[in-house]
Amino acid sequence: MTVLPEWSAAFLGDGPGRTIGLPLPQERREWAWGGATGAGVKVAVVDSGVDASHPAVRHLAGAVAIEPDAEAEDGYRVVEGDHEDLYGHGTACAGIIRALAPEAEIYSVRVLGSNLKGKTSAFYGGIAWAVANGMQVVNMSLSSKSDQWYAALHEVVDEAYFADVMLVCAANNMPGPTYPSQFASVFSVAALGGDRSEALAYNTSPPVEFGARGLDLDVAWTGGTTINATGNSFATPHVAGMAARILSKHPGLTPFQMKAVLHAIADNAD
Repeated sequence: MTVLPEWSAAFLGDGPGRTIGLPLPQERREWAWGGATGAGVKVAVVDSGVDASHPAVRHLAGAVAIEPDAEAEDGYRVVEGDHEDLYGHGTACAGIIRALAPEAEIYSVRVLGSNLKGKTSAFYGGIAWAVANGMQVVNMSLSSKSDQWYAALHEVVDEAYFADVMLVCAANNMPGPTYPSQFASVFSVAALGGDRSEALAYNTSPPVEFGARGLDLDVAWTGGTTINATGNSFATPHVAGMAARILSKHPGLTPFQMKAVLHAIADNAD
């Protein structure tokens, strides 16, 4: 039996209930992304790295590793250049994004190690790098429990918001607060069931706002393989891929406009 990630229960059973969606012109999803492929949109995958050679990923537009460095002014250093996925998690996320937005420009921003853990300083640095380098959508299938980094993460997330960078962040799979997944300016995501890659629900009881496919799905992994996986981590790139498609058709949308569009095209929007 699948163990449900925290927050995902809101999308099961009777679901989150109906919500009033923005009255977009035409058929809503057709207006939002009809004919769009993600072309021209830069998407950063902040994770364990991405295997660019995996058939589900195919290629990357760029890659950097953010490494903790106690002697550096900001507590981290940036190492540019190709790298491997140290775990498989980042490749899984990139493969999901590629399936939804096949022409998006995907960048790997490695902040996690071979145990899928990392210092919050590197996570912070990955977000800062994405903002400074013109990323438009940032997939963050990770979050931090560190109260010590609450203020710094809040500051860099606000910086992203005001720079029109869409930060799509997984809610924690376990109970308890994590950051920045519970900050209002990010696109917080939890898992819902089903096999539709474009399934999307709006949660009428935040802090987690969106639900996307994330239970029992086959995802890309290291060595050109796939595994069956469950987690909010894998729901998040579905929303990131949708955002990339929408941006490729409607360049210049701000984060709050993007949230309104995603809200309007949610399956439970009237």
